[in-house]
Formats: sequence, structure tokens, C-alpha cells
Amino acid sequence: MMMKAAVVLANENVSYEDYKKPEIQAGFVLVKVKMAGICGSDVPRVLNNGVHFYPVVLGHEFSGVVEEIGDGVTKVKVGDRVTGAPLVPCHTCVDCQKGDFALCKNYTFIGSSIQGAFADYVLLPEKNAVKFENTVSFEQGAFFEPSAVALHGIIQNNYKGGEDVAILGGGTIGIFVAQWAKILGAKTVTVFDISDERLALAKHLGADFVVNTTSNEAEKNKYNFVFETAGVDITMKLAFEIAGNKAKICFIGTPHKDLTFTPKLFENMNRKEFTLTGSWMSYSAPFPGREWELTAHHFAKGDLKFDDGLIFKKLPMSKAGETFMMYKTPGAVKGKLFLVNE
Repeated sequence: MMMKAAVVLANENVSYEDYKKPEIQAGFVLVKVKMAGICGSDVPRVLNNGVHFYPVVLGHEFSGVVEEIGDGVTKVKVGDRVTGAPLVPCHTCVDCQKGDFALCKNYTFIGSSIQGAFADYVLLPEKNAVKFENTVSFEQGAFFEPSAVALHGIIQNNYKGGEDVAILGGGTIGIFVAQWAKILGAKTVTVFDISDERLALAKHLGADFVVNTTSNEAEKNKYNFVFETAGVDITMKLAFEIAGNKAKICFIGTPHKDLTFTPKLFENMNRKEFTLTGSWMSYSAPFPGREWELTAHHFAKGDLKFDDGLIFKKLPMSKAGETFMMYKTPGAVKGKLFLVNE
């Protein structure tokens, strides 16, 4: 049987066309996709020859309804609202046995090396299906993965409440880091960005303070916990400046250019004796982890907040090719773009 999918055929070539519908199998869940977000990592895959192979169907931030379950599936039932944890680890290597699934060397990934959610249907292993309540919208469901990435970074940084927290970057991940820091008991949360619009959204969603990094206010205060979420030169260096003594810094953002520190700036790590760590993806044991379970819980509870301002535009899945071309104009996309199955 066939379905419709947004298929990447070549660089800058995404075609909405007939594609083989996934067939249900034992231990798997077939999901009818409602909507899927375009992740920042999807953009270079389409525009800069970044895919593993052609043709490929991308999409790993999504929500939908269970259409069919395979033999042995007990976690979800037909009609449930679900999102999907896109990592498919081997579950047998040393890292997987330790619960460090993101470090698995034998993993595959839905929406990268396995058909993703820019389609009518997507097939998930049962373990990867994450159920959410009917009170949680499909828009929220498509934000589970960014939320889980944000929470994983907080967990990686051995976060403790009652301290002053800085988030460098007011994008989707940064705003979710800010919310998780508040939920988990931060004394204060300050979000740094260059966009007043994003800063206003961060404040609306719970940040105590916001700072435009083009101002002179950026380096005045020192923070106990610093989360870098933008992956750019300025904010990664700023983290070393605003970290307090004995602080903890976590790099969640992924850099795409060479990063050079002056000896004086780098020496901050020595003089302040701060701890620097990284964060990769969004998983813990038992798979897919508390990052996903807590996202479902706190979205349903209402203290993990959602606002339409997180979404820049919602467009039909059939317009996927045109939608990706929007990213060719710097600054044209301000927030998350969703592809919706009508």
C-alpha cells in the first residue's frame, strides 16, 4: 500500500509524492502523523547534502494517533495520542547497558536513517512510543523531543534548585530549559538572546529576567548554573564570562564552526574552578527515560507551558519543499515550522 510523504530526492529537492506505507510488525506501532516540526538539524540535511542517503523521509519531532499495533504490543492501544522518541539504540552494547543510549554506536534514528514523520504514517518500535493525554494538544506532542533534549541537559549538569540559572539562547530548546529550571526549583532564571521577540516569549513563559546580549548588561551578573543552547561562538564564550565560582556549565547547543578561546578567557575555567560538561540528545534508563515521561506529565499538569509563539508557521505537509526553502533566507524563520497532515 502507498501513502503520501515529503521525500528528499536530492540536495534542495523535497518532493511530496507516493511512498510505500510502512507495514505493521510484531512489537511495533503504526502512527498516523498529525503534525511534525522541522528541527534545526533537518535544515542542513536538506540544504547542504546532509542526509545519509537519497531518497529519504525526514522528521523526528512529531505527534499523531496510533492506527495499528503489532503482536505483543501492550504499552499503547489503537486511538492513543503519541509522540515518538526517534533514537533506536541497539540496547545490547556497553553504553546501552549503562543506560547511556545516546552514546550507542550501533543506533539508528527515525527521520534520518529510518523513515521519519514527514509522511502520512510512521512506524515505531513499541519502546519508542510515548503516550500523552487527550488534554495535551498535537502541537504540544510535537514539542516533546525539544523538551526532552532540554531536560536531559539539566540532568547532565547535576542541576540543583535554589540557585541562579542562566540560559544562553532563547530558541525552542532554550525556552524549554528555562521552564524546566523553574519547575525544578531555580532561585532565578535569566534568558539571554539577541531577539527582543524571543526574550519577550521567554519572559511570558516564566523566565524571571531576560537580557539582550547586544547590551552591556550581559556580563554583569554571575550564575551558578549556565546552559548554552545556541551553539554559536558568542554564547559559548559568554558562558565562560558569566559563570560564577564553582559554577556548572552545560553545552547543549551544537557548534558548526571552529571555536577559538583566548588564553585569558579559557583561564576562567581554572580561576573559577567551574565544571564544564556536554549534553547529547534526550535519553536515560529505562528507555526512553524520565526526560520523556516528565514532559508528558508536566504538559498534562500544565506547569510545562505551551504558547503559540513557539510556532512560527504551520503549513501543509504537501508544501514541505517550499517550506524548507524558507531557511535559505537568513532570519526569515523565527520559531518552529510545523508540517501538518490535513
